[in-house]
Parts: sequence; structure tokens; C-alpha cells
Amino acid sequence: MISAMKRVAILGSTGSIGTQALEVIRASGGTLRAAALCAKSRAELLLEQAAEFLPELVCVEDEAAARFLEGKLPRETALHCGADAGSVAAAYGNADSVVHGIGGFAGTAPLVAALRAGKRVCLANKESVVCAMPLVERAMLEGGGELLPVDSEQSALFQCLAAGRREDVKRLILTASGGPFRTYERERLSRVTPEEALRHPTWRMGVKITLDSATLFNKGLEIIEAAHLFGFGADMIDVVIHPQSVVHSMVEFRDSSVLAQLSSPDMRLAIRYALTWPERTESRFGALDLTKLAGLTFEKPDGARFPALGLAYAALRAGGLAPCVYSAANEAAGALFLERRVGFTDIPALVEDALEHTPAGRADSFEAVLEADRRARARVAAKADIIRPR
Repeated sequence: MISAMKRVAILGSTGSIGTQALEVIRASGGTLRAAALCAKSRAELLLEQAAEFLPELVCVEDEAAARFLEGKLPRETALHCGADAGSVAAAYGNADSVVHGIGGFAGTAPLVAALRAGKRVCLANKESVVCAMPLVERAMLEGGGELLPVDSEQSALFQCLAAGRREDVKRLILTASGGPFRTYERERLSRVTPEEALRHPTWRMGVKITLDSATLFNKGLEIIEAAHLFGFGADMIDVVIHPQSVVHSMVEFRDSSVLAQLSSPDMRLAIRYALTWPERTESRFGALDLTKLAGLTFEKPDGARFPALGLAYAALRAGGLAPCVYSAANEAAGALFLERRVGFTDIPALVEDALEHTPAGRADSFEAVLEADRRARARVAAKADIIRPR
């Protein structure tokens, strides 16, 4: 069966997820088309993308980027500039699906806008699900949109869960590469530099997610994300370290069967799967040759050296605004590390401190979530100045 062409809006088109989504569209043979592109400020790359993919709409947040683009875009391409660029592109009427690659909490409003507009959202932004799942669920109910994960681990769980009945699930097993510092002792971890942290051994990703993979906060966010997406509690979600990044996640059923999803560590596979689901279409990316694998290994994570996982379970069990605080504090602490204002091992300490000061309340309004986010970031900044005064 030949599928009708699908029109796609790409949020964060100049970032890691966005550029890989455009590679998927380029290789689709005309079954996928970029209807809208959205970026924050990388105007020159955005102009190159517009020239190749001829979108009907280009959205940018940055005014200087918009001025650069004026008069240079293809004639059929409209330009929108403003702080609402992500939400405008997400709700674009001529797009069927949205690839959401805007990182961090800033991706929440565009996600809600897309779901309210009835779009299929291929979601790579985990922070919005972690911080504001009640808002996300409400938007899906109001607009009829659907959510398909693009994270390789959540995509793997989605695929494995489809092979059985929910009531038969014993546990979800997320895999983690362990990052570049898997074998480091704590003293050595305290001396890790930003340059070292941004060299991931297996994945091609953006700056924030690469750092989060090094600290294991990325996996902590995925624990909470899996619980929110699939409706399983903390006691039914485990993590194992799998350095080869070939097994992306597993589901164990009550008969002791374990189903796993394997593929090359290539985000384009998960992006394509989300865009074309429920079909499985021919892919030009990431063919896996099992005979060339030296071996697949699994080990338990070390919670003492990498506290991010334990803090994630604590935030998930606490509920309310704690997951939002976990995400915001990590984002703020990670940014300070990249600025060399705190050390690598200060990141989990700052998050733990912020969690101890989580405000009461539910994550059921933008106002509540934004205030929790603001307070967590302010707490991290204040505590960082105590740890390492400027």
C-alpha cells in the first residue's frame, strides 16, 4: 500500500533532532514533506534548509535572525518571528505531524499547542512530559492529538508493549549507555571538564542531552517520562547499563519472557518510526548486522557515583511538582557546569537540594509549573554561589 504524503512541522529544525528529521524527509522518496520549519536563531542554516525543503512557513524567535531571513526565503515561504514561534509552527494548519526537537522546559507550550491542534507529535522533548503531564493529557483530550516518543528508549518501550497485554507487564527496563565516565571513580568525576562531558561514546546528540547522558540525568528524566507516558509506577521501572547502545529498552512480562527492541544507535530510525507508525516502511538508515557485534553487556548502575537515578525515583514517588523541580534544577545546574561555575559532581548535589525545597501543589496549570521551575532555578543559582563564589 502506498501511503499518502505526510506534511511535517519541525520544531528545532537547526538542532540535532531537527537536522536528523530533515535527513529522514530527504530520504523518504516524497512520502514526507517539510511544511514548516522552526528555529531559535541559527538563521544561516535555517535559510539553507528553507532553500532545499521549500516549507510554507518558517518561524524564528530571534529578531536579528528574522531580519537576516527577510527577502531571502523562497517566494512561497511565509516568515513568522516572535517568542511564540514554536507554538505557531506546532499548530500550523497545513501540517499533519510535528517533530518536536525543542529542548528543555521551553518545549512545553509548543507541545500543548500541537496537541490542541490535533497533531501527531513525534516527541523528543522529555522535559515537557516530565514537568507538565497533566497539561499534556488535557491538551490531547481537548484537541485529539497523539503523542509518539522519539527517544530511542521510549520508542523501544512503545514497540515492546504493543506485543503484549498491559496487565501482563511485570516491569519496564530502560537501558543506558553509562556515558563516557561509566568507569570513573568519584574523585575523578569531580575533575571532569565540560569538554570531556560533551564527548558521548555512541550517540550524536545536542549539548544538553549529551551532558545529561554523562551525568545519567537523561536516564533519570526517562524514568519519569516512561512512568508518565505509559502509566506504570516507579516500582515497575528499572535501569540497566548497556554500553553498546544496541538494545534500547526491554519489557518483562509476568511469564518471565523479556521482549527487547534492538537497532543501531541512530535517532533517525525512531524519528521515521514515529512519523510512519503504524506502518513499518523501508529505511535507508542504521541497518544492524548482529554478526559484527563483539558482544552485548549489561550491568547495574552505580547509584553512589551517579545519584541522578535515585533522585529521579524520589521525585517520581513524591509526585506533584517534584518532577518539574528535578528537571529545572538539572537544567540550571548543567548550564552552570558548562559555564565552569560548578563542578560535575555538584550537579546532583544542587538538584537534591532543590528537591528538598519542592513547593507544594500540582502540576496542573502553566502558572504552577512555571513558578516551580523559576523557584528551582533560583535555588540552584543561589546555592551555586555558595559552593563557588564568583
